[in-house]
Amino acid sequence: MIHSTSSPSCSPRHRWKVLAAGVAANAAFSVAFSGIPMTAVLMRTGYQLDNATLGLVLGLMGLGIAVSELPWGLLTDRWGDRPVLLTGLGSTAIALVAMALWAAPSAQHIPGLGWLGAGLLLVGLLGGSVNGASGRAVMTWFDAGERGLAMSIRQTAVPLGGGIGALVLPFVALHFGFAALYGLLALLCALSAAMSWAWVHEPPVAPDTPRTRANVAESAIASKSGPLRDARVWRIVLGIGILCAPQFAVLSFGTVFLHDFGHAGLATITATMVFVQVGAMVMRVWSGRWTDRRRNRPAYLRACSALSVLLFAGLAMLVMAAGTHAADSAALRMALVALLAASGVCVSAWHGVAYTELATLAGAARAGTALGMANTSVFLVCFITPFSIPHLLALQGWPLVWLAASACALVAMLLLVPRGPAAGQKLAKTALSRST
Repeated sequence: MIHSTSSPSCSPRHRWKVLAAGVAANAAFSVAFSGIPMTAVLMRTGYQLDNATLGLVLGLMGLGIAVSELPWGLLTDRWGDRPVLLTGLGSTAIALVAMALWAAPSAQHIPGLGWLGAGLLLVGLLGGSVNGASGRAVMTWFDAGERGLAMSIRQTAVPLGGGIGALVLPFVALHFGFAALYGLLALLCALSAAMSWAWVHEPPVAPDTPRTRANVAESAIASKSGPLRDARVWRIVLGIGILCAPQFAVLSFGTVFLHDFGHAGLATITATMVFVQVGAMVMRVWSGRWTDRRRNRPAYLRACSALSVLLFAGLAMLVMAAGTHAADSAALRMALVALLAASGVCVSAWHGVAYTELATLAGAARAGTALGMANTSVFLVCFITPFSIPHLLALQGWPLVWLAASACALVAMLLLVPRGPAAGQKLAKTALSRST
């Protein structure tokens, strides 16, 4: 947006500080919800869990996020981004400190499953605040021609945090214990809260220009019926959630798959997961800029979904071909690592584009609610996926897990393909025509 005021916080450049604070908030929380599963093997040993219990525990944080996302989104639209971010990040830091004190295993004591599960559930309930609030800030501070790039940069925070978590958290848990791990996560949340306090606030009123009138008209048209009553919004929300299932399969049990089936060492597992997160970051930024220029978000979402279908089906075929001999061949082991990494990057590359399409359809004034709806869908899947994988493993092993991931990508592709012209493009054209 263009602002005609001399205050540094109201200058056009300030929107990048708002974006940086949003990235920091999402990254800090992502280190927790994406990074903790990277310690799954160590957590299984430290807390003495079996695979089914491990899947339940890892899913509880996602369940907490899912339950809280829509309420946080509604509060964001009512209160604004700043109060929600400060409340959510501050309380998340306190919850993590409590986990460090009472829910961390040691040589003398292993906490009960209830302490661990309740702690992760609470972290999810409180940390869910960052997703809708920072997304609404992007929609209010950036113009339509920049939102795809800005939202994709914001969405890089998730793989950025996940990459940091994959790189750092297993090392911290192994050498310093889970108390230090939870303390580190609390510190990151507190630092990101300080950035939000310094930079995040509502944008000032912009001067009356054709571009401003286009943004106002777009919001008025998009939010006419409200996202909760818009079938098109729900269609994208469901597609986003279902397409996250194969992504969470990689993030939650990818380390277990490489350890148990591929017999990979900790260094190989860590490098693979870091590659997935860094690759997702690069692809999200590129895809946001590319789709801003070409105005082809639905086509890009369809292509990502289709490629994910093929990659996960290929991974399932490779596992079936390997049988029980994965550890006997270094070449086969590397093929498993490479295909898992490629699948993880592909199924993580589309988030910024999908969230931009959704927020544009809902309108900037209702973006918090729409993004809350999407994140509710996403994190319900985040709970269901790790909970379901051990049962799929018990039925038919890893081939069934990756075939199910492929099937989810296929269903998502059908939901994300628009039935008519892209809603975002129609809204933009209508808004521009009314502003001139």
